[in-house]
Amino acid sequence: MEKPSIMAKKKQLFIAGSFCFALMVLFVRVFYIQSAKAEFLQEKAYEQQTRDRLIAPNRGAILDRNMVALATTETVASVSVIHSQIEDKEMVARVLSEKLEMDYDTVLEKVSRRVALERIKTKVDRDLANEIGRLGLKGVVIDEDIKRIYPYSNLASQVIGFVGRDNQGIVGLEAKYDEFLKGTSGKILTETDVRGREVDFSQSYRIPPIDGYNLIVSLDVVVQQYAEQTLQKAVENKEAIRGSIIVMNPQNGEIYAMANYPDFDLNDPFTINNEDLQSIWSTFTYEEQNNHLNQMWRNFSINDTYEPGSTFKILTAAAGMEEGFVDLNSMFNCNGYHVVGGRQIKCWRYPRNHGSVNFIEGIMVSCNPVFMEIAEVMGAEVFYDYMELFGLKRRTGIDLPGEAVGIMHQLDKVGPVELATMSFGQSFQITPLQLLNSVSSVINGGFSITPHVGLRFVDDSGSVVQELGQGRGEQIITTETSEMLKLSLEKVVYEGTGNKAYIPGYRIGGKTATSEKLPRRSGKYIASFLSFAPAENPQVLALVLIDEPQGVYYGGQVAGPVMQELLANILPYLGIEEIFNEQELQMDEVMQIEVPNILDMPLGEAEKLLTEIGLGITVVGAGSNIETQFPIAGVRVNKGERIKVFVTE
Repeated sequence: MEKPSIMAKKKQLFIAGSFCFALMVLFVRVFYIQSAKAEFLQEKAYEQQTRDRLIAPNRGAILDRNMVALATTETVASVSVIHSQIEDKEMVARVLSEKLEMDYDTVLEKVSRRVALERIKTKVDRDLANEIGRLGLKGVVIDEDIKRIYPYSNLASQVIGFVGRDNQGIVGLEAKYDEFLKGTSGKILTETDVRGREVDFSQSYRIPPIDGYNLIVSLDVVVQQYAEQTLQKAVENKEAIRGSIIVMNPQNGEIYAMANYPDFDLNDPFTINNEDLQSIWSTFTYEEQNNHLNQMWRNFSINDTYEPGSTFKILTAAAGMEEGFVDLNSMFNCNGYHVVGGRQIKCWRYPRNHGSVNFIEGIMVSCNPVFMEIAEVMGAEVFYDYMELFGLKRRTGIDLPGEAVGIMHQLDKVGPVELATMSFGQSFQITPLQLLNSVSSVINGGFSITPHVGLRFVDDSGSVVQELGQGRGEQIITTETSEMLKLSLEKVVYEGTGNKAYIPGYRIGGKTATSEKLPRRSGKYIASFLSFAPAENPQVLALVLIDEPQGVYYGGQVAGPVMQELLANILPYLGIEEIFNEQELQMDEVMQIEVPNILDMPLGEAEKLLTEIGLGITVVGAGSNIETQFPIAGVRVNKGERIKVFVTE
């Protein structure tokens, strides 16, 4: 037998070596797959062999400070189809379109899509979903879903916000705290074959969802309702384009109410609230419709800026007093104007003047030259230092999305004229909330605060998960300056331009403003009123703005009565007691008279008695003998009130 040649041996060795190398590579590859890639491949295999159907978690509720629900979640259902399991797609599409009141062609298109799972409709009523489930349609599945409900519809709409179809927060608190509210989705897992068909539905595995946390906010439903009702009436009566009311605790920054009008329905947020726009809605492009909706959802109180006008004089006064440039007895002379940098800047009273006034009188009558002189002595650099201290050059930090920041001159661009106009609230812009936030520091003893709506998150058992409120910050003006300004601002309401907000029994401080909108001399104004109570220890700070009122537009006359109505409702509700001074006790609307017993008394005699003690009479029936009276004897009523009597022959 012939020996193998050297070449043959080399070939054999090469083949054997290649085979050994291949085995080695295969061994390494198997080892790599079994160790390094094992977890990844197991997950991929699991995905191929199972189908996931998500279960929406209950979104956390939003509750007011008294645990009244502002936003809740209702359990509903979603209807979906699994294409691979459908036996008659036309029949399924027809049944679902009829039951769900949807267009047949739209449903058929969805049913025909070659995807693992296709949603036909979400937010389906549970009873209707169960009815569809009982039909036993092959390939149709019913899953748990949730629907967001807003019990008060329009209440605080721009503040609370709403969710989209996927239950994700879009604007307001719903967007700001979405991570805490939304929870974690659950799953229904079922085994499938290579065609995606479920092989054993009885073996499905359910991973329950984790519900979101409940958010407790500082809003008070009652105060918010008072604010919205008062604001709507004012805007409509004055034919204004919009209005805003903010009610806040100046001691800690908690927002009790933030009302904007017009508002919108949180349960139907994609329907425009303007009838004129509704009639031509279909003519707008998708982008134009979005722009209009965004304007409707916009929170004027924090998203837009305006010139604050005379309400800003509070801050100029605080800065001047803190720096020692002025005190309560400082004297000024108003000629109806003040000359600055060779330019004559008028007082609002021009061509009349205020004459010689002290500092308190200057605040009471809102004299522009008084504040121009204070700013002039102070200088632009110091003035801007206080703008910074009062937080007017930065956002307040409120826990709502989209907050704007003030628009101001650069310091090196501020000349004598710019400084003079800024001293009384013109030639710069801030948000309404920035103004309220800065004035809080003036009246709460001098401390900075952070406005906020969220108070805390709690779980379903009521246990606190996280506190959100913030306490006081640094002290930026002295307590002495704060006390003197509270006294001065109380006189504005009691004797000065803010007298329309006066309420007997309550010590109220405040300041009016009439801001001319740009461009100047356009005839468009914002009437506003800022007020706080009780003046000695403020628990409520409120701001009313009426944008472009028709006819009379002065802040005191337009926004003053609105503020009076608001405070008259919310101060008693918040437990702030009336304390009448001697002068107020003599007022007819304050004086209380005990109703006498006039039953069985001749009508003429009863009428004489009531007149003598300051009451009137309304007679019901014919005759002269009184059988019934209302109010009954012993009840205390205001002087001048009429007693209703029922008489017989």
